[in-house]
Amino acid sequence: MNRNQLKYLVIVAMLIDHIAWAFVATNSVLGQIMHFIGRLTAPTMAYFVSEGYYYTHNIKKYAFRLGIFAIISWIPFVYFEFGTLPIYYMNGHLFFYPAVGVIYTLFLGLIAIWLWDKGTCPKWCKILGIIGLCLLSIIGDWAIFNVLWCLFFYIYRDKPKQKWIAYSIIGLVCCASMLFVDIWWNYLFMTGIFMVPILIQFFYNGKSGSKNTINKWFFYVFYPTHLLILGLLQWTIF
Repeated sequence: MNRNQLKYLVIVAMLIDHIAWAFVATNSVLGQIMHFIGRLTAPTMAYFVSEGYYYTHNIKKYAFRLGIFAIISWIPFVYFEFGTLPIYYMNGHLFFYPAVGVIYTLFLGLIAIWLWDKGTCPKWCKILGIIGLCLLSIIGDWAIFNVLWCLFFYIYRDKPKQKWIAYSIIGLVCCASMLFVDIWWNYLFMTGIFMVPILIQFFYNGKSGSKNTINKWFFYVFYPTHLLILGLLQWTIF
């Protein structure tokens, strides 16, 4: 499959995952299967951010696009997750949800790649900068992991063995973090992230596909739109 086809595949996986978060019990067999499928999306999108950095002719425009849609997605993401606006006033108090979606962490991942590739500071300074970006990502979806996946996908772009070893180590840390959750076995679906190397290594042909405008913009528009619709269905109608 080309890049466009893989993107649409993981967008469908994301939709399945978010439907499950909204309407299906996590500890059910169906919920586990739907979330397992959904684990394909964020790491694959991180991979395509590294690809996008490699192929883009204008990194500033690419970063600006991610940054703008990270902001646009803020309200739909918070509403989908919590059923409220990010900032609201109640009982004489102002409340604020510092939570943003996956486009935000992908944006930080892109900045991490740029810092590593183009930064003129010493290597230790770059490492500190990347640690800082990981800390900034804590308020985002797939915090830390998306930043590191983007970076190592780029660093080991032409070294498949090292690339997937780095990916898997980060993935193991991601899964291990679930051991600290009260009911950690409800998060067995996290192992779905280990399907990503198979998907990309054996099913991605390295080609971009059609340059049609819709292929460029679909994910950016679909992400906040589907979150808003699912949020309305979840909190207003049902």
